[in-house]
Amino acid sequence: MSKGASPAVATPESALPLVSFREAFLFWLKLGFISFGGPAGQISIMHQELVENRRWISEQRFLHALNYCMVLPGPEAQQLATYIGWLMHRTRGGIVAGALFVLPSLLVLIALSWIYIAWGHLPIVTGLFYGIKPAITAIVAQAAHRIGSRALRNNMQWAIAAAAFVAIFALNVPFPIIVLSAAFIGFIGGRLSPERFGGGAAHAGNDKSYGPAVIDDDTPAPDHAVFSWSRLLWIVIVGASLWAIPMGTLYFVLGWTHPITQMSWFFTKAALLTFGGAYAVLPYIYQGAVVNYQWLTPPQMIDGLALGETTPGPLIMVVAFVGFVGGYVNAAFGPDHLFLGGALAAIMVTWFTFLPSFLFIFAGGPFIETTHNDITFTAPLTAITAAVVGVILNLALFFGYHVLWPEGFAHRVDWIALIIALFAAIALFRFKAKVTYVIAGCAIAGLLFHL
Repeated sequence: MSKGASPAVATPESALPLVSFREAFLFWLKLGFISFGGPAGQISIMHQELVENRRWISEQRFLHALNYCMVLPGPEAQQLATYIGWLMHRTRGGIVAGALFVLPSLLVLIALSWIYIAWGHLPIVTGLFYGIKPAITAIVAQAAHRIGSRALRNNMQWAIAAAAFVAIFALNVPFPIIVLSAAFIGFIGGRLSPERFGGGAAHAGNDKSYGPAVIDDDTPAPDHAVFSWSRLLWIVIVGASLWAIPMGTLYFVLGWTHPITQMSWFFTKAALLTFGGAYAVLPYIYQGAVVNYQWLTPPQMIDGLALGETTPGPLIMVVAFVGFVGGYVNAAFGPDHLFLGGALAAIMVTWFTFLPSFLFIFAGGPFIETTHNDITFTAPLTAITAAVVGVILNLALFFGYHVLWPEGFAHRVDWIALIIALFAAIALFRFKAKVTYVIAGCAIAGLLFHL
């Protein structure tokens, strides 16, 4: 195989045409604009397009890559796109696939965040968000139920979830400590009682075959996907530089206490703690962005999640909203450059949030392809997933409190918001309605009630 950025190589048996870089580029660009529905929906789209329709990769290799991405911190759908792009067209293929998965969402969120912060006081905008906020409460509650029904398989895992909920709800324990404690419990428990911490791939596959694929079950790993220590060292050096150079520039130009510098450092840490998906890291973002740094208010945090749910791309792109609002409201570059401060903050937090995802794929992908071992949840990750359920439940209660009692428990409940939340919950739990439809319906209801 050529050392250049050659297309994916098909096996002689497959006799399928090679996938050109241009063809792959156009697909990844399209995916960036249609990747609604959260991780499950995004992974489903990629499976349908790449495994079933286009036959670029086989079912077994697709699930093999997905299981690895599920083990990593970070948005698994974006990492899966990066992995497949890298496997097909080397490093530039992975960069294009992963970046185009995020870029459209970043641009849309910067525009929507600007509209929100500049004109959010208008009655029509206020009415739309009035209806969306109760829907978000129901959506997060559904996420806790969905993850819990899959992750909590025995009394020990239920106990970990309950302990995590009490720790963050009643004791205000920082999210990183909860994650590390759960990992430690899983590590010890996996040795003493492995049957209690057994886990499987989060997305179970099947043996269904869709015919030959360009990257088939028995297609040998291409040259760039063969593990080598020298390549790993080079990736670590480049990755460290891509983090240190912009962080160092922010430090020396703006100072350590500047909002954008602090956001960049904060979201670097958040990027390494996103086990369990975006809903799991949202409480950590809330603790830092709302409680500790006060970059935005609790209602603004809920509004940001609403925008993240209604735009393509990974849900963790809510960080772009947090960055924009924080940079804009805090006048990062003075009162005369509010949009610049918000836009640059959104770009920087997105960079530091997603940089580790690319490095995990480029560094670990060759090892996975070379060994061809099945990657499953280890005991510590099983315990972390259980703890995540309790953390997400706390998030649902946090949203419910601020939406249904906007003036506090001392005042009466907002009955209209409660009714909207109940209808949203029925649509999600009973009728399995799509999130985008639920948000749209609630937004219209909120606008009608508000006006």
